[in-house]
Amino acid sequence: MGSLATMKKKAKSGKQSKKQKFVYFFGKGHAEGNAGMKDLLGGKGANLAEMTRIGIPVPPGFTISTQACALFYENGEKWPSGLEEEIKTHLAKLEDAMGYRFGDRNNPLLVSVRSGAAVSMPGMMDTVLNLGLTAEVVQGLIVKTENERFAWDAYRRFIQMFGNVVMGVKHETFEHIIEKKKKQVHAAQDTDLQANDIKDIVRQFKVAYQEETGEEFPQDPHLQLNKAINAVFKSWNNPRAIKYRDLNEIRGLLGTAVNVQAMVFGNMGETSGTGVCFTRNPSTGENKFYGEYLVNAQGEDVVAGIRTPEPLDKLKIQMPEIYKQLCKIREKLERHYRDMQDIEFTVQEGKLFLLQTRNGKRTAQAAVRIAVDLVKEKLLNQEEAILRVEAKQLDQLLHPTFDPKEKKEEIAKGLPASPGAATGCVVFNADDAEAQAKKGEPVILVRIETSPEDIGGMFAAQGILTARGGMTSHAAVVARGMGKCCVAGCGDLRIDYEAKEFRVGNNTIKEGDFISLDGSLGKVYKGKLKTIEPELSGDFARLMSWADKMRRLQVRANADTPNDATVARKFGAQGIGLCRTEHMFFEGDRIIAVREMILAQDVEGRAKALEKLLPMQRGDFEGIFEAMDGLPVTIRLLDPPLHEFLPHDEPSQKEMAEVMKVSLEEIKHKVEELHEFNPMLGHRGCRLGITFPEIYDMQVRAILEAACRIKKHGARVLPEIMIPLIGAYKEFTILKDRMEKIAEKVFEEQGSRVDYLIGTMMEIPRAILVADRIAEVAQFFSFGTNDLTQMTFGFSRDDAGKFLGDYLQQGIFEKDPFQSLDEEGVGQFIRWGTEKGRSVRRDLKIGICGEHGGDPSSVKFCHRVGMNYVSCSPYRVPIARLAAAQAAALEKRKKFDRKGET
Repeated sequence: MGSLATMKKKAKSGKQSKKQKFVYFFGKGHAEGNAGMKDLLGGKGANLAEMTRIGIPVPPGFTISTQACALFYENGEKWPSGLEEEIKTHLAKLEDAMGYRFGDRNNPLLVSVRSGAAVSMPGMMDTVLNLGLTAEVVQGLIVKTENERFAWDAYRRFIQMFGNVVMGVKHETFEHIIEKKKKQVHAAQDTDLQANDIKDIVRQFKVAYQEETGEEFPQDPHLQLNKAINAVFKSWNNPRAIKYRDLNEIRGLLGTAVNVQAMVFGNMGETSGTGVCFTRNPSTGENKFYGEYLVNAQGEDVVAGIRTPEPLDKLKIQMPEIYKQLCKIREKLERHYRDMQDIEFTVQEGKLFLLQTRNGKRTAQAAVRIAVDLVKEKLLNQEEAILRVEAKQLDQLLHPTFDPKEKKEEIAKGLPASPGAATGCVVFNADDAEAQAKKGEPVILVRIETSPEDIGGMFAAQGILTARGGMTSHAAVVARGMGKCCVAGCGDLRIDYEAKEFRVGNNTIKEGDFISLDGSLGKVYKGKLKTIEPELSGDFARLMSWADKMRRLQVRANADTPNDATVARKFGAQGIGLCRTEHMFFEGDRIIAVREMILAQDVEGRAKALEKLLPMQRGDFEGIFEAMDGLPVTIRLLDPPLHEFLPHDEPSQKEMAEVMKVSLEEIKHKVEELHEFNPMLGHRGCRLGITFPEIYDMQVRAILEAACRIKKHGARVLPEIMIPLIGAYKEFTILKDRMEKIAEKVFEEQGSRVDYLIGTMMEIPRAILVADRIAEVAQFFSFGTNDLTQMTFGFSRDDAGKFLGDYLQQGIFEKDPFQSLDEEGVGQFIRWGTEKGRSVRRDLKIGICGEHGGDPSSVKFCHRVGMNYVSCSPYRVPIARLAAAQAAALEKRKKFDRKGET
C-alpha cells in the first residue's frame, strides 16, 4: 500500500488519481484488507479483514480509509471525489452478502458505523448502532422478528446514539426521559420496560431531538449514513480524542477509518447477548480467559457501565455451546496474532459473531507476565518479548501499595479494575480534579460512571472510583492504560453531584474528605493511608535479565544521598551519573556554614566556613561510595548561583540575621549584591570555581578523602569529578590543574591513592563547537540536556511552561523538548559533541544526565549516537534499561532487514 509518509503526502496534496481506492470490503470469507494495513484501514478495519480471512465469524461490512478522513479535512470537511460512489457500490455489495436491503421495510439491512484509528484509542471516538431504522422500517422489523419490544428498543437506542454522536444532543437529555419513564412504570432496570413503554420513549426522544436540533429526526437511511460517516470523521478532532493522543503521545496518523458493518443484535431476548473478553487477564497477565457479558443487551451496555455485567465464567453455564466456540476462537486468535487479544462479541439468537479483536490494553504487571509467558509457550523469542513491553509503562510497577500495618476502615467494595494504591481528597467532576491537582493536591475522582469527557480529570487524579461499570468499562480500560488505581462498579455508593457528597452504609463522604483506594482488591477506605514501595522480582526480573543481556548502553542513576544510591542499585543502576552536591548544602545545620561562606568578605573568611562544610561533604560521599561499591560515581561540583542559598523574603532574612548574629541590613545587602537579571546564564557552575576556587578545592578534597577512606575499608571506589557549565578550553584547564594538585596532596596525607577521572558537563553550545579541544584534557563528557535544551532553544525551562502548551497544540513541537529530547536540534549538538570529542580521544566516556535519561525515545537516541551510558532518577532506571535493550533490538532488526533487501 506504500509507506505512511507517502500516504500522508498524497493526502496533503488534496489530489487523487482516478484509480485511488477509499473503501475496502470484508465478508463471507473474503476481505480486501489484512492486519498489515492498519495505517490505511485503522486497527479495527484491518483486524476485521484479517479475522474474515482466517475464518472467524464476522458480520460483513466495509471500511472507509484513514486517507479519506485526511482528505475530508483537507477539503474543508467535504468528501473527496469518488468516495460517495464507492460507498454506494460497497453498500450494494453488503446488501447482496446479507440478503437484506438498506431502507427496505420488509427486509431491512441495519448497520453500525464505528471509528478505528491505526492506534487503539478506546472510547475516544464515536460509534452509531442500528443505523437504517425509520418509522416505517421499525414496523417491518416488528413483523419480521415477531419481537415488538426488540424493534422499539433498537429504534430507541439508534435515536439516542445518533442524536448524541451525530447532532450533539446531550446524553443526559435522553437519559432523563428514560429515568422518568422507569419511575412512572416502577421499572428497576431498562430491561423491565415493556414494548409500549419504549414506544412512548421513542416518541419523546423524537420531540426532544427536534427541540434540540431544530429539525425532525431523519427518515432517509442514506442521509443517516452520510451524517454518521461525517460524525466519525469529525470525532478524530473532538477534544477527548485530541487529549488522549496528547497524553499517549500518539502522533503522525492520517485520521480515523470508518467501519460500516451489518448489525447483529444481542438484545433479541434470552438467547442473545453481548460481551467483551480478553484472552488473558489484562490486570495480572494470568493465562485465563477473562471477560464480561450481558444477556439481552447491546455492546454499549457493557463498555458504558450502564448495567453491571456477569463474569465470562457464567457464560459456560448459561450458553455452553457459545462458550466452547469462544474458547476455540480465543486460542486461534492468540496463536495468529501472538499476543493477548481484546475481543468484542455478540450472540444473536444462539449464533456467535465477533465484532472486533485488537492487541489488548494491559497493566505493566500484565504486560511483563504475558511477554515472559509467551516466550515459555514458544510463541515469541526473547527479543520479541522485550519489544512487546512499553518501556514507559514499567513506571506502573513502581507504584506504592498500602502498608499492611496501617489500620484500615473499609467503607465499600467494588471491582479491582486497575491495580495500585491511591490516597486523595474526593472530587466529583473532571474539571475540579484538574484544578485541584494543579494546586498540588492529591485527588480521587468519584463518578457514577466515567465517560470519555472525563479523560483530563482521570489523568490528573491519583485514583478513580465509580459506582457503576465492570472490569471492561470505560473507567477500567482507561485507568489501566494510564497506570491509575481504579475501583469500579461499587454499587453501594449513592453519589449526589449537587450536594457534592456520596453515601455508603452509615458514612457520608463530602468533597474534600480523604479516602484511599486499593485497585488490586477493589476496596475503598476512609481517610489517608500510608504506602510502601514495591519489590520487583519473578517475571520482571526475568524480563530485565533478557534486557540486560541485549543492551549495549549502560544505565546509571541521578542520586544525591546514600539512600538514593541504595534504591538506584536495587533497580539495577550501574553507577551514579549525576550526584548534585548543592542538594547536600540544604541539609540540617550545614546551610548555616554555607551562608557563613557566602557572607564572608575575604578568602580567609570563606575558607573558615568551608572547613566546617568539609567533614559534612566528606561524610556524604563516604555513604554514597559505600552504597555504590565497585560502581562509578560522577559527582558534579557546585552548580547553582550563590543567591539560591539565601532567603529572599524579609521574615526569613530576619531569622537568618538572628541565627548568624549579623544585621538584617547586611543580609539584604548581600542578597542585593548577588542579584542577577538572568541567573541561569550568570555567576554559576565553573564560573564560581574560577572566582572562588576555594569552594571547588573543598569539594575535591572531600571527594578524594572519602574515596581513600572507603577504599581502606575494602570497597572499590571509582570517583568521577564533573565540572559544570564549561564553555571554554581554558576554564577547564585552570580548574583541572588545581584539582590534580589537591589530589596529590590528599593521596600523600591519606597514604593511599585511588583512580579518578575529571570531566565536564556539556551543556553550553560553545563547548560542543570546541569539543575536540576540550576532549584533549577532559576524560569524560556528560551531556546536561536540561541546560543544553534551554540554551539551544533560547528559552528558560522555568518559564517555558507559559507557552509550550500552545506550541504543542499547534504542532510547532511534537513533544515537550524538556521531557523528550529534541533530536533535530539539540540532538544535532549531541552528535557533533560526541564525534568531535572522540576524534581526539577515541575512548572518551560519554553519557547523558538530564531528565531525558529516563525517557524511552531519548534513551534510544543515545544508543544510536553511541553513548556509553544514560543517567536518570532511581525509579526510572528499569525504564531506561528496557528502552536501551529495545534500541539494540531495533538496530539489530534494521540491520537484518537491510541485509535481506540486498
